[in-house]
Amino acid sequence: MRDIIFTRRSGWIPNVIREDGELKLILGAGADANHEPRTFTFAIEEAHLAVIREDLARHLLLWSAVLPLCDAAGTRGRLDENAAVALLDPILLSPPADVDALFQRIQWDRGRLIAHGADIGLLERGRVCEAMRAATETSDAKRAQEYDANRRRAERGTVLGPLDAAILMYTGQYLHGATVPGRKPDAVDPALLPEVMRVIATAEQACAGMRISRDPRRGKRATDKRDWDRMATTVEAAVRRAHPELVDDAVRTLSFLMCSEAADRSRSTPMEDDEEAADATGFGESARKTILSFTDDKGVEKKWLAGSPRSATAEFWEFVGDRSAGDNEVFTIEDEEMGEGIQLHFYADSIARITTVHEGEGSGSDPEYRVEYSLVDGIGGYRNLVSTFVRGGCAALEQHGSWISDAAEFERARRRRVAE
Repeated sequence: MRDIIFTRRSGWIPNVIREDGELKLILGAGADANHEPRTFTFAIEEAHLAVIREDLARHLLLWSAVLPLCDAAGTRGRLDENAAVALLDPILLSPPADVDALFQRIQWDRGRLIAHGADIGLLERGRVCEAMRAATETSDAKRAQEYDANRRRAERGTVLGPLDAAILMYTGQYLHGATVPGRKPDAVDPALLPEVMRVIATAEQACAGMRISRDPRRGKRATDKRDWDRMATTVEAAVRRAHPELVDDAVRTLSFLMCSEAADRSRSTPMEDDEEAADATGFGESARKTILSFTDDKGVEKKWLAGSPRSATAEFWEFVGDRSAGDNEVFTIEDEEMGEGIQLHFYADSIARITTVHEGEGSGSDPEYRVEYSLVDGIGGYRNLVSTFVRGGCAALEQHGSWISDAAEFERARRRRVAE
């Protein structure tokens, strides 16, 4: 039977229970293999309970010292109860100087104490008991997060100025650099907001007119990494020129903001149709395809007919976005009527154009094909080649790239590019 003997208002601070006649401290920490919270218990004495009741600071110090033992237990291990019990007298019953000395030798959860109001400066100087004089039962997780964020920056040698911090707060990346940035003007000190907005304007002007295209090779919502890197480089260079006093963290968060917003705009629009870019082929309307077959490496096929609501290029890239995967990286567009097609090899950044030289005559006679290969420069190169083929067929591709008919020679060319 388990009875609760003592608890504080904050449910996370360890409670004291009586279980089968024995006093125990019980606390929640970590999670098991099924991501359910774990609880741990270990025996205490009446003298320990008396201090826990009366002294919040000592109670929190004990919690901070036991948490690393819980972490060491992992998802299914047992708490080292002997090690936990060994902490009781030194933390709860010893003079402050001895407690301070103990915390110089053991592992403890600094963030837990900071969240409960500990004086950070005193903690860092090893005066843990004095630091806990300001402790509160209520927890401020954000205070601990800010401390951790600043500590990580300090380890990298980064010191934020007021404007740097304000920019990170504006983008929501002050606490977590991996957080997707947004625009949070209310998080910024009103006195600094106009200066922040001037820096934001510099970033916006630098990438005006730039866009981040979709990359269907990596899925329906994926975007072109080259476009992203190009925009990030442009923004960072402009911001550093205009505001050289900013630290790298502030500059990078601005490029992240501009790129993520551009990527979101791209994802929110239908799959791009490259018809305008293909107008430069010079083959005009008469060379347009009327029936095309799209297939992937799994044998799935989709037909496109002239007069469909969407263009052939848009339909093809939608097909790629739906079907492309790590084990499905070869896609073909075929015009059976004209006896020609192209095959895209995403895994090798290459393409093959295939034309029928002679139709098979009689039963058992196979057609003769000419196959030529070319290297492709990213998703932009693929888009251009697909659009060109749709508008003008294999003949229109002659001016786009160097076409090699010998497979072995092409493979050598491909390997040279990879090596470079």
